[in-house]
Amino acid sequence: MKLDILAFGAHPDDVELGCAGTILKEVSLGKKVGIVDLTRGELGTRGTAETRDKEAADAAKILGVLVRENLAMRDGFFTNDENHQLEVIKMIRKYKPEIVLCNAVDDRHIDHGKGSKLVSDASFLSGLVKIKTLIDGVNQEPWRPKVVYHYIQWKNLEPDFVVDITGFEKKKVEAILAYKTQFYDANSKEPATPITSKNFLESLNYRAQDLGRLVGTEFAEGFTIERCLAVNSLDDLM
Repeated sequence: MKLDILAFGAHPDDVELGCAGTILKEVSLGKKVGIVDLTRGELGTRGTAETRDKEAADAAKILGVLVRENLAMRDGFFTNDENHQLEVIKMIRKYKPEIVLCNAVDDRHIDHGKGSKLVSDASFLSGLVKIKTLIDGVNQEPWRPKVVYHYIQWKNLEPDFVVDITGFEKKKVEAILAYKTQFYDANSKEPATPITSKNFLESLNYRAQDLGRLVGTEFAEGFTIERCLAVNSLDDLM
């Protein structure tokens, strides 16, 4: 299955927090979108790998993505080396996306920056014909995405561009809250974490509203880029 967009996250819920509004909008426009989670989030303070598996599947249904896979790398300990790059390359060659979305280039959680560089490097290497990969015993063809965009996570990074997600913000929060073990629950007896406060949940809307304010819309999501953006004409800009 060829996809238009393939979104990677170091952990289940990274994609939802960083770019769910954009995914929802692109799906509504008829784009074929998939998600690949690098780890199962097994080191998370709350919940288990098994509960995260179920939550990720529930969130995928809300987002309307066509596929969601998990590479089961070690949460907290995966590295940007040949073996891990090859696993990501297999996904890129399998789904042949035009656009790759991935973690923030710099963030509070060490896996986010690592995941960002891992996916970025693999996206380049995936286009090299002398790198051989197999899936189910079949040789894969080289494929390099046209662009790699990095969504913004915990840190308030300066976006290189923003996507208007007005009209999709409520469903974005619905997808995030599919991770019942991870976010604000006034009745939970689990230990508190930086993302379990009510303030964190509300901050998702604050950020989306602030980015929207900057470009004259109600809600937006920000992305950073690795190379200059190009437009066909000035009319392409809002």
